[in-house]
Amino acid sequence: MDRSVYIAMTGATQIMRAQDMVSHNLANASTTGFKSEIDAFRSLPVLGPGSPTRINAVAQSVGRNDGQGTLQQTGRPLDVAVRGSGWIAVQAPDGSEAYTRAGSLQLAADGTLTDAAGNPVIGSGGPITVPASTQIVIGGDGTISSVPLGQAASSLNQVDQIKLVNPDPSQLSKGADGLLHMSDGSSADADPGVQLVSGTLEGSNVNPSEELVRMISLSRQYDMQVRSIKTAEDDADDSIKLLQSN
Repeated sequence: MDRSVYIAMTGATQIMRAQDMVSHNLANASTTGFKSEIDAFRSLPVLGPGSPTRINAVAQSVGRNDGQGTLQQTGRPLDVAVRGSGWIAVQAPDGSEAYTRAGSLQLAADGTLTDAAGNPVIGSGGPITVPASTQIVIGGDGTISSVPLGQAASSLNQVDQIKLVNPDPSQLSKGADGLLHMSDGSSADADPGVQLVSGTLEGSNVNPSEELVRMISLSRQYDMQVRSIKTAEDDADDSIKLLQSN
């Protein structure tokens, strides 16, 4: 009985972990630039004394879906979306270089260009600062131009260029800050082939229908594990009653 309860309990625990990943995806179904997490059950050996053939099914994240989300036109000059593969370089809270697809850019009070979370956008020489301007234009190659205050609209001056990168997806891993980092701690090289679309945002690539179907499936599997625990408990009670009657 103890073995069956342990197996069912372990299965229920891992299903709950898988549900957490599905819930995380659903919660970000409308988050700009979000890439859905992919999870799977993996068979891992049970460490410690016992048979070396014993394994345990564990729910783990096995990567992310880097597919393009829907491009949504906003008309806002500071909204940009990466067309195809590629990432926008930003400065993470710990000062390291990180990457995002969330192109809802903002201007801080001191003129620093940031993403929606307040992380400075990196240019050719570090964080980008835009002088007070009447107009800001972001080109397809990430070039930022502006019309300084008090000058004619024709006096468009180049300010900086957003660093756009396109490293191998296997070299990127998501950090606790929600941004992607190079797994070896380095910085990716700028890639002139990455293109931006101005006045546009990339939506999340989460498929809510698929995630809901998976959530229902996991819920049914969880119920099966709970019923297994209940069955083991009933069997134990019946066994005790038989022993008492004898």
